[in-house]
Amino acid sequence: MSSSASRDELKAKLNLETSRIHWHELQTYFARGHVVKVAPELDLLEVASELAADNKSRFERWMEEGQVGEVTADTGQAWYERNAELWAVVIAPWILVQDRSGHVLH
Repeated sequence: MSSSASRDELKAKLNLETSRIHWHELQTYFARGHVVKVAPELDLLEVASELAADNKSRFERWMEEGQVGEVTADTGQAWYERNAELWAVVIAPWILVQDRSGHVLH
């Protein structure tokens, strides 16, 4: 099986495991530092598959560009106040979340 075929299969599997969840339901994971914010311009499944493949160089580049990283206290508070509905996928122990609501927090 080719690498791209296995990556496509992984993305298909992750797509089935991706769902919307409200921020209030993620508080325990946020407190443990297990929630990773993914910028809305990125493909959540692509980021998840790269994490699953342990592609450190790709992740480091996204982190340097501010497209992937920890959820800041300010972002967490803003999401809490509106109980934001986020897209999420689990790559244990991490939960990748993406806010596609159009609310941008600077």
